[in-house]
Order: sequence, then C-alpha cells, then structure tokens
Amino acid sequence: MKQNHHRAMRMKNPEFSPRFGGRGRRVHGPMDGGGRPNGRRRRQFDSDSLRTMALSLIGEGASHGYELIRAFEERSGGAYVPSPGVIYPLLTLLNETGLVDAQSEDGGRKSYQLTDAGRAESESKAEAARILFERLAALAEKAERVDPTPVRRAMQGLKMALMDRLGRDDTTPETVFAAVALVDAATREIERL
Repeated sequence: MKQNHHRAMRMKNPEFSPRFGGRGRRVHGPMDGGGRPNGRRRRQFDSDSLRTMALSLIGEGASHGYELIRAFEERSGGAYVPSPGVIYPLLTLLNETGLVDAQSEDGGRKSYQLTDAGRAESESKAEAARILFERLAALAEKAERVDPTPVRRAMQGLKMALMDRLGRDDTTPETVFAAVALVDAATREIERL
C-alpha cells in the first residue's frame, strides 16, 4: 500500500521523485532479473551437482580449469558459465579429496585427470550427470529461443526517450500522466502477447 502511495505521489508531482531532483525516497532496493533483492541470483547448480558434472567433464577430457569453464559454457549455449572463483576451488577440493590428480605444466597451469577413485565416483553418478547435462541443454535451448538483446535495446530506447522528454523545462503533470498512460498501455499489450 505504501509503495502505491509513493508511486502516486511521484506521478502527481515529479518534484517528489529523486529522479527529478526532488526528495523522494526509494521504496525498494534494486532487483535482479529473478525479482530478488540486492542483485543476488539463484544458483543454477548446487555444489554436489557441479562436482558431479566436473568429474564427468574431466573424464571426457576437460583437463584445465579454463577448459572446464568452456565446457559448461558450450553445453549451456552460453547461458551458464561458472566463474573461476567457483571452478578453481572445486578443482582444489577434488584434488585434496583424491578424486583428481593435478599436474603442474609450463606457465603455472595445472592439468587435472581423474584418479581411480574419481573415475569410480564419476561412473557411479553417470545417470545423475546425464540429467544435469540435460538441464544445461535446456538452458541452451531457452537461450536460443529468447534472445533478450532486442528487448534490452528497445527498453533502453524507451528509457532515454522518457528521460529526455520528462527532463525538459516545459514538462507538466499532464505530460507525465500522458507518458505513464502510454507506458501502461504498452505493458498491457505485452502481457496479452
């Protein structure tokens, strides 16, 4: 209820909004793409899932951390790319638990191969790995179906047009209401698609 009050105040009086130099207050924090506050994203895969997939990929020949990251990226069509801050600690853990063997190469890079214990665990979790890789493939299909680039470009264009028009000295409350009505109408049309 309070949020709607502040939104109404900003629409009735642009000076209330901080965007127009007023003293309005932020009603809620930044949201990420999934509607979660503070930009936190839900993890795609838990640590056990990553471990299972990493062992399988190492068994298939991904022997460096970078190759492992690329393998995840390729299988997901770029929709899931674990960071080095996730992969390298995982590789260290797998090495310390005796599931992979790390060999130092020229330039300080490490090459990882499955140990007998790692091979046994990978084989025992082959079905789980297959299901997890299907999830990666589904992410790739979704990424291929929905390319957000044109939508982002259109949203950026709308934002710039609104800020340009509403930032002029001759902006009246009626102009703000007209702009809001247009954006609301476009929103309703998109929801009907």
